[in-house]
Amino acid sequence: MTREVININKDWLFSKESSLLDKEHIDLPHCYNALDGIDGDDSYYRGKTYYLKTFTASLKEDEELWAEFEGASMVAEVWLNDVKLSTHTGGYSLFRVDLTAHLKEENELLVVVDNSPSETYYPQKADFTFYGGIYRDVNLIRVNKTHFSLDHCGSKGIKVTPILKEDLSSCTVKVETWSNGKEVSVTVDEKTKTAEVKNGYACVEFEMDHPHLWDGLDDPYLYEAKASVDGRDEVSTKFGIRRIVIDPEKGCLLNNREYRLVGVSKHQDRFEKGYAVSKEDLKEDMDLIRELGVTSLRLAHYQHAQYFYDLCDEYGLLVWAEIPYITAHMKDGRENTVSQMKELIVQNYNHPCICCWGLSNEITTHGGVNEDLLENHRILNDLAHEMDPTRPTTMAHVFLLKPKEKIVRLPDVCAYNLYYGWYVGDFSQNDKFFDDYHKKYPKSCVGLSEFGADTNVQYQTNAPIKGDYTEEYQCLYHEHMLKMWEERKYIWCFYAWNMFDFGADGRHEGGKKGQNQKGLVTFDRKTKKDTFYLYKAYFSEEPFVYLCSKRYVYRSEERTTFKVYSNQDKVSLYVDGKLKEEKTGNRIFIFETELEGKHHIEVRSGELSDSFDVEKVDQKPAEYQSDMMQIHNWFDVKVKKGYFSLKDNAFRIKRNKEGKKLLDRYFYPMFDAIANRYGDVSRGVKIPKIVYKLMELIPLEKLFRFMGTMVPLETVEGLAKGLPEIKK
Repeated sequence: MTREVININKDWLFSKESSLLDKEHIDLPHCYNALDGIDGDDSYYRGKTYYLKTFTASLKEDEELWAEFEGASMVAEVWLNDVKLSTHTGGYSLFRVDLTAHLKEENELLVVVDNSPSETYYPQKADFTFYGGIYRDVNLIRVNKTHFSLDHCGSKGIKVTPILKEDLSSCTVKVETWSNGKEVSVTVDEKTKTAEVKNGYACVEFEMDHPHLWDGLDDPYLYEAKASVDGRDEVSTKFGIRRIVIDPEKGCLLNNREYRLVGVSKHQDRFEKGYAVSKEDLKEDMDLIRELGVTSLRLAHYQHAQYFYDLCDEYGLLVWAEIPYITAHMKDGRENTVSQMKELIVQNYNHPCICCWGLSNEITTHGGVNEDLLENHRILNDLAHEMDPTRPTTMAHVFLLKPKEKIVRLPDVCAYNLYYGWYVGDFSQNDKFFDDYHKKYPKSCVGLSEFGADTNVQYQTNAPIKGDYTEEYQCLYHEHMLKMWEERKYIWCFYAWNMFDFGADGRHEGGKKGQNQKGLVTFDRKTKKDTFYLYKAYFSEEPFVYLCSKRYVYRSEERTTFKVYSNQDKVSLYVDGKLKEEKTGNRIFIFETELEGKHHIEVRSGELSDSFDVEKVDQKPAEYQSDMMQIHNWFDVKVKKGYFSLKDNAFRIKRNKEGKKLLDRYFYPMFDAIANRYGDVSRGVKIPKIVYKLMELIPLEKLFRFMGTMVPLETVEGLAKGLPEIKK
C-alpha cells in the first residue's frame, strides 16, 4: 500500500478549561486570541487551551497511524485516549506523532496548546502578537510499517542536493532518503536508480548535462524526485537547480548574473483571523506580492506554512527564512533555538526559493552582546553550515549595534534594520550608514533587512512631516530608500517592512490599536496604500499609471500637488477634462496646480488613466490628521536672551543646577515613556551610554524633531515652558 493522508480539520471541541465544560464546537484552523491580540492593551490571552477530536480507526497488522500537525502555537502536548504521547515546543513548524500503540476503535485525541510566557522557548519579546492555537491543518497519515521517516524534525524522509558546476554546464543531483525498509528506488528526470538501505539511510546520485535551471522570476523551473521503499511507501519532492553567490560589491548573483534581492517582509497573520489563515488567504497574499514585481521576500520572524514556500518555489521568489530568536536572548532558551533551527532547515531544505538561513533578529535589543549570546549564535551558525553547506547564514541587527561587534560578522553575511527617517533621524542617515560601513568593511556583505514608516490611510496632507502617519510621508520615505538602494549595488538584500499591516498588541498609535501600520497594504488586505504603487513603478512590468493621495479629497491649500507613480515615461495631467500639463520622467511625476472649488483630476499615459475628484475647502477635515500630531505644534520656540531654550542641548543645560532639575523631571524620564509605548517588547530596552551622550549634544529642538511622535507631549511642554525661566 501507499500512504493515505486524511484531513481532520472538521468537528473539534475547544475550551480554555481542561474539563471542557465550557466547550465550543470549532473547525481548524483556529486561533484563540485573534481578537484580544489586536485590541491594543498588551494583555491578550496567553495560557493553556484544550482541543479535542474524536475519531474511529481500524488498522491492519502491517499498518501504522500518525497524526501530523502543520502548526500549533506555541507548545503542544498530544494525548491519545488519556495517554500523553508527545510534547512539541515551537509554534511555527510541522511535527508528527505516532498514534499506533494506543489506538482503539473509538479514540479521543486531545491537544493541549499553550502560549504562556516562558524562559525556555522563543519568541517571548517582539513587536508582533504571539497568537495561540492549532492554526494550520491536522492530518492523519496511514502508512505501512515499512515507510519513509515520519519522526525526524518533520522531515519527508527525502533530501535533494543539486551540486551545480560553477560554469552551469552540468550538475550532480544527490538524493538521500531515510526509511526502515530494505531497498529504495529513486526517479529523477525520467531516470531511476536503486540503493540498499543501510542503518535507515540510502543515497543515489544522478548526473545531468545542461540542466534546466531554476532562474528566479524569469524561469522558476522545478524538477521532481520520487522515491519508493520496498514497494510499500512513496514520497516525492520538488526541487530546483540554481547557483547563488553573495558578493560584497555586486550583491546577489543568481546563476552567475547580478540579481538584486529586493522585496518585502511578511508576517502570516490577518485581521481578526490571527494565524488561522486559509490557503486562499495565502494565495491572495502571494498575488499581491507578485503584483509588485519584486524578486525576494523575507519571511519573518519564524517558519511559515509549507504551502507558501511552495508558492515561492513556483513563482521564483527568493526567500530569507529564519527562526524566532528575536529581541531578547534567554540563557535557558538555547535548546529551543537549536530545535527550531533544525526543523526549519530539515523541513525546507528542498525549496530552491530559500537563499539563506536567518539566525536571529535584533537579538541584542535587550541586554546587548554577552558571551552566552555569542556562543548561542556560534552553535546555530555551525549547525546551519553542517546541515546545509549550500546556503549562507545571516542575521538582522538592530541599528544601535556597532558594526565592529563580533556578532555582526559571525554569520556569512549580515544585514541591518534601519529606521532613520521614522523613529529617529532623517533619510540621509541611511545613506551615510551604508557608505561608512562599506568603506570601512569593503569585504563584508551588508544588507538592509528592515525599514519602514507607519501609515494610516485615513491621514492625508499636502505637507508631510515625519511622525504624521500620513500616506504622503510614507511615500516620501520609501522614495528616498529606493533611490538610496538603487545607487548602491553592494547592498545584497533590501526588504521593506512590511508588505501588510499586522497585529502588535502592544501598540496604540496612528489612530489604530494593536497594529503595526508599516505595511504597503492594510491588515485586512482591502486597501493598497499609495506606496504599494511606488514599488510597482520600480519593479513591475505591467503597464500602469496611478494617481496618489486619492483619499485626500478635501484640501484647504490654495495651490496643491498631485503625485503620480507609473512605469511609463510620459504622463499627462487633465483638470476637468482639459490638458493641464505633460511631463516625461522616471517612476515619479509631480504636478502642481491652483485649487478652487471642485475639480475632476485625471492622469493619462497612452490608454492608461487614473482619476478622482477633489474639492477646495476652508479648513482641512480633522479626520485627516492624527491626534498625536499636536506634538508638532510646539516648535514656536521662545528664546529669551540670557536664558535657556529648546535651542540648547542637554549637555549644556545639565551643567546648570536648575537646568539639571528640569531635565531630571522631563527629559530623562521620556526614555522610559518611549519604552512603555510599545508594550512588553520595548520594556527593559537598554540604550547604550554612547547614545545618551550623543542625544545630549543635539539641540533639544532638533532632537525632538528627529524623534517625532516618540517624544511624550508633556516632555516638550515642560521643557519649553521651564527653560526660558532659567538663566544661563
